[in-house]
Amino acid sequence: MEAVKRIGWVETHTKKVGGIVYNDMAREALRAFFDLEVIIPQTRLFSGARLLKLGELLFRLVFLGGTKDLWIRGLYAALTLRLDHTKGKNLVMIHHEDFAGYPWHARLLFSLFWRPAFHWNLKRADGIVVVSAFWNNYYRKKGYKNVFTIYNAFDLGRVTVSEKEVEAFKKKHGLEGKPIIYLGNCQKGKGVVESYKALAHVDAYLVTSGPKHVDIPARNLELEYQEYLALLKASSVVLAMSKFKEGWGRTPHEAMLLKTPVIGSGAGGMKELLEGGGQILCEDLSCLKGRVERLLGNPAMCAELGEKGYNYARRFSLERFEQAWADVLGRFV
Repeated sequence: MEAVKRIGWVETHTKKVGGIVYNDMAREALRAFFDLEVIIPQTRLFSGARLLKLGELLFRLVFLGGTKDLWIRGLYAALTLRLDHTKGKNLVMIHHEDFAGYPWHARLLFSLFWRPAFHWNLKRADGIVVVSAFWNNYYRKKGYKNVFTIYNAFDLGRVTVSEKEVEAFKKKHGLEGKPIIYLGNCQKGKGVVESYKALAHVDAYLVTSGPKHVDIPARNLELEYQEYLALLKASSVVLAMSKFKEGWGRTPHEAMLLKTPVIGSGAGGMKELLEGGGQILCEDLSCLKGRVERLLGNPAMCAELGEKGYNYARRFSLERFEQAWADVLGRFV
């Protein structure tokens, strides 16, 4: 009987952002077929200073060791691919490679040092997994050969909200009587500052969610997942005006599954999602207010966009995701 193949997945942070949710789903799928170990190098010395914490993380990654049939690494873990003490094949999992939402000094550091070091190490990888055609093309144009696209996936039975839940959500948070416009996760890189400024005089509730990383007068709600879905369902329109090149865009994808229209910048892989689902692209912020107001005044158009988005978004099932990962890993182990 053939021995179960061993996989080491090196994860460098655990915040439940879209990329980590994706990685968790991939690991859950792979555990049915492989002996999978998650390795999380713990940074203990520098809790507040981001650059010092990154330095400590890289130090700990250099001393990573062990033998596996396959190692799966993200952006930061790939930085030490040539330097650490691991043995086995290597697959690098990349959601996106864009730091436009970071402070200027961090962007400078990444441009001058991080990106050259990353690509020097990436040449050592046996394969690359990305989450959209945009990033697949990006790496192939740079000369990488084994690049595979495995799209985001959703448990379609879980992304559902009843009208009763929507009404209860609106009442609980005082969002009754006017349209709700969801600006996105309350982060600078998600374009919420610019979106708020463009829509400040629209007669609607402007709402963000998640930890408040930027201070704007919009209502910010920190919600559990089901209430977050209720917010997307209750919204008349969901914005995805990211300033950086997204890998894909789980928030607009979830909105489409809930038949809520989406207006987005289409940055990076998000464009494939929005165009595939027949949603509205808005690459010029000066046009945002007009496009939002057009939707708010046209229920029939909203319903049409909702159906188009749903019919496209529902294709990305867990079964498709699991099979894609099994097919890719079958090439390496």
